This record gives sequence, structure tokens and C-alpha cells, in this order.
Amino acid sequence: MQPRKIVILGSTGSIGTQAIEVIDAAPHLFEVVALSAGGGNPELIAQQAVHTRAQAVGVARGDAAALQQLIAGFAATAGLKGFAPEIFVGPDASARVAGIPSDVVLNGITGSIGLAPTLAALESGATLALANKESLIVGGALVKAAAGPGQIVPVDSEHSAIAQCLRSGAAAEVHKLILTASGGPFRGRTREQLQDVSPQEALAHPTWDMGLMVTTNSASLVNKGLEVIEAHLLFDVPLDRIDVVVHPQSVVHSMVQFVDGSIIAQASPPDMRLPIALGLGWPDRVPGAARACDWSQATSWTFEPLDSEAFPAVDLAKEAAKQGSTFPAVFNAANEEAVEAFHAGRIRFTDIVDTVESVLSEHTGSSELTLESVLDAEAWARSRTHDRLATSPL
Repeated sequence: MQPRKIVILGSTGSIGTQAIEVIDAAPHLFEVVALSAGGGNPELIAQQAVHTRAQAVGVARGDAAALQQLIAGFAATAGLKGFAPEIFVGPDASARVAGIPSDVVLNGITGSIGLAPTLAALESGATLALANKESLIVGGALVKAAAGPGQIVPVDSEHSAIAQCLRSGAAAEVHKLILTASGGPFRGRTREQLQDVSPQEALAHPTWDMGLMVTTNSASLVNKGLEVIEAHLLFDVPLDRIDVVVHPQSVVHSMVQFVDGSIIAQASPPDMRLPIALGLGWPDRVPGAARACDWSQATSWTFEPLDSEAFPAVDLAKEAAKQGSTFPAVFNAANEEAVEAFHAGRIRFTDIVDTVESVLSEHTGSSELTLESVLDAEAWARSRTHDRLATSPL
């Protein structure tokens, strides 16, 4: 059997680098054919290109000649003189790379800029291993209409867990989806206690090592709100049948409750290589992708209800999803701008979700969901968020 041909979008980020580790450990199963990244770390993507022998490399910003020179230097050191992949540079680089013939496109880009590459990957006919939840959330029905049956495989640990649990019963037997949340660094704090937390505190996640945006979203539970919308879209389960429970140990990644009262859970030590491997190999499992729980050691798992007063992001995300249209896109874009303002010291932590709520209250939606209407709604949300924050004292 020939190895699956893999395209990795966002190759220099956390998901992308771990995906290469998974592929390195199973070269008989996977082969990288193309990579893309933002371009902020040209040395790393050049090294990755040589290491994986990628046929094409894309960066959103940078200089093609300079990148080619870097690749040539690393190739010479590796004894691959003459190695010269095709280079794409520009804001559409990831979308162009996503269209390269492959079996699986792993979209590990952070943020809604992943929407165009998601659509390009689906158009190519490849399986889309989706870690870029924002593209599904902001694209909504647009992305679902572009996807064939089973073409999207989730890579988020929670949605990968749900996909695994759903194998235990028929769709008509599903009663609820239960997403677990670690609770982040501020679990147990009241809203008043969250007023003056610092950006450094918000980035001190107790379990996962992620980028600035995702880590902050995990601290505010905006990330969990986005995951609720994603679960709704991926699995066609109504929003009122998707619950969130806080599980600080992050070993149970999510659960499915069936109509007879049975609950099936997926558990494993926190390690994104497991859902990444499943995304690349679906529906097959990749042997040795990650370590299992050690049952020779005593351990305890705890679960507690979500404090919606201190962390209102999940309820707000559900409301945006109920409104549909471009409301989820506005939710996401306003949050991204507010998070940047928080890390710049211009607003308090609690102002992030408050700002998102205010911007959503002014949005009227779009009569038709297209790529253009989504981009327009995002641009409006970012502009409106800037305006609100410019007049809001810290």
C-alpha cells in the first residue's frame, strides 16, 4: 500500500510540527507533499521542506528568492544538492498549496484566515483533517455545502474524541454531546477575581502548550464556545443537546450520551499527536501514535459544572450560532481583536467577552452566506471592535 500523500497547512505551528513528528514515526503510512505557513519563521519551514522532501512550499509573507536560498542551504547540508520545491508567496499561498493533489490536507492554521484554504482543500477532493476550527465556524453552511460525506475529519482533541465515541451507536441513538474543558488557568475564580488578571497569567495554561490566541481563548473559554459551534456543525446535533463540563485533568477529551443513558468517553493523556494521527489516518488508527493511560498508577478524574456567570463565552457562542448567518464570523473576529487589545494592555480580561457581546448586538447578519459576505462581516466586526475599544477606558 502506498503512503498517504499529506499537505500540511500551518506547518511551523504547534499542530504542524507535531504532525511532522507523527509522519516521521510512520513513514510507511504517510508522505508529505507540500507545506505552508505564515512566513514568520522562514528558517523552520525551509528546514521542514528539506526534511520532508516537500514538492511545494507556501508562505503568506516573505520573499521567494530568499526562501529558496534558505532551502538550498539546508538541502546542501543534508546532501540534497539541487533540491528545489515549488515556492508560493502571498496571502493566497496556503489556498494554492491546499489545492495540490493529495490524499489528506491537514489545516493547522490559526484563525479565520484558514477559511479559503479549507474551501480549496475540499474542492481538491482530499480528506480535510481540520484543526482550524475557525474556518468551519465562520464558514458554516458554506463549508458544509462544499464538503462531501465524511470528507471533514476533526483534529481538535474534543471533536476527535466525539467522532471516536460516535462509533458506539447509530446517529438516532445520540442524546447529547458532552465537551470537556480543562477550565484553564482561572478555573474556580469569580468574575470579580478575573477583572485584573494579567496577559502572562492568561497564557499559563495548566495542560496544553498552544499559541497566544488559542491559549487566551482557553482562559476565557471562548475556545470552548467555538468548539460547541464546531460540534454542532460537524455532527448535526442541536445546540441545546451539546453540554460543557469542566474536567481539570484533561484526560477525558469528550463524551457522547446515548438515549438509553449510556455515556461513552474517550480518554488518553493530553497529547495532540493522537488526534493528529487519527486525522491523517482516519478511519484507521496509527499504532504507537501516543502513550496510553498508565493504570498501574493511582489516579483521580474530577468533573464540575461550568460557571457561566464567570465565563459567559459558551452561552454567547451558542446564541451566535442560533442566529446563524455571519454572526459566528463576527463572534470570532471581534474576539480576535479584543484578545490582541488585552495583550497590548488596552483592556481588561473580562472586557474581551463583554466587547464581543456588544459588537454582536449591533450586527444584522447577511441575507446570503458566501465567502465575500463572511469576509465583509469579519472586516466590519474588526473595525467596530477597534472603534469601541478606542473609546473604552481601561
